[in-house]
Amino acid sequence: MISKINKFIFLVAALAIFAGPLLFMSSPATAEEIQSNIARGGTLYDKWFKVIKADKPTGNHPAWPASNTKKKGNVTYRCKSCHGWDLMGTDGAYASGSYKTGITGIRSFDGADTAKIIAIMKDDTHGYSGKMDDADFSDLALFVSQGQIDMDKYIDRASKKVNGDISKGEPLFNTLCANCHGRDGMLPKDMKPMGKVISGNPWEGMHKVMYGQPGEGMPALTVFGPGLVADILAYAQTLPKE
Repeated sequence: MISKINKFIFLVAALAIFAGPLLFMSSPATAEEIQSNIARGGTLYDKWFKVIKADKPTGNHPAWPASNTKKKGNVTYRCKSCHGWDLMGTDGAYASGSYKTGITGIRSFDGADTAKIIAIMKDDTHGYSGKMDDADFSDLALFVSQGQIDMDKYIDRASKKVNGDISKGEPLFNTLCANCHGRDGMLPKDMKPMGKVISGNPWEGMHKVMYGQPGEGMPALTVFGPGLVADILAYAQTLPKE
């Protein structure tokens, strides 16, 4: 009897050792893990070829409208160039200006099935089949499906003013951002002052603070939510512009 019990215990222990890791590997991703994929998808939306360290595309994207002669080359291959930082395309900030294309945004795909989104990325119009791997398409589709922000809740379109709490944003900026950008927002020297950047294009600012800067060590704050990011941006708009 003792021998049978020992064999049973040994069998259970063996199953725990070998099946345990498999169970862990097959478990669904946690919310935190999904947020990291969404953040990466946001950088791919910004500049996918820099994120995956691919060669810059040459010429204009085939779907780039001939009516827009102000932008050309690899910038026309960036998702944000057609669909906008605010994700609204021709119905948002890109209704006019140098990025005016007449192309719609991606807001209608908020909550959409990622397989459907990936199929559209690979269709003849977008033509991204073979340019990224499965993980890249998955992260980008996840951003489109689950990472979108209604920026009108945080940014006034007419004034471009960010609706955040400046008093909360100051310590957040000085803690999270100042190490790279300086407390006055004047760093690094090869970019425009932070106060000018965020005041001129707060939608771009919200996107980059939420999801990070492609190919750089800038942290993504998406896990903290757009409310906290709005506080940071509201304070950033008070920084020197020159």
